[in-house]
Amino acid sequence: MMNELSNLEKIRKEKGFSRLELSKLSGVAPQTIQKLEQGLYNVNMVKLGTLVALSKALHCKVIDLLNTELKRIVG
Repeated sequence: MMNELSNLEKIRKEKGFSRLELSKLSGVAPQTIQKLEQGLYNVNMVKLGTLVALSKALHCKVIDLLNTELKRIVG
């Protein structure tokens, strides 16, 4: 597990959303959001549709949700 906040959790908190609020806005299950934030699911391996839904709800780019290593590759 990660010690620092995931990008998803950082952005969600910056926007002032609870996991449940983000779930309602994005259509992504709150359990999925929790597992992504806790590092139990690898955000870099999640279906693109899930990342698109989360990024739309958070008004950010999909790449903003990815971890640092993958950002270096695609960014």
